[in-house]
Amino acid sequence: MTADPSGEAAEIPTEPIRLVLTIEQAARRLGIGRTLMYSLVMDGEIESVTIGRLRRIPVECLTEYVNRLREQNAQLPAA
Repeated sequence: MTADPSGEAAEIPTEPIRLVLTIEQAARRLGIGRTLMYSLVMDGEIESVTIGRLRRIPVECLTEYVNRLREQNAQLPAA
């Protein structure tokens, strides 16, 4: 543990920061099921890349997807 500027102990992350995620990891980040995540990727809603034979989701693509959803919800008329 290290001390942050406030003097409190800060935890050191044990997992490396990843640039790309598996389908399962991306689904967990969004709090959705694996099947829905596959559907969003295959429909082009969330961008993915192939690395060799592997399909991976760049972390920033999840952020872009959530931002698009927020924009769409902001444009809906109030009920």
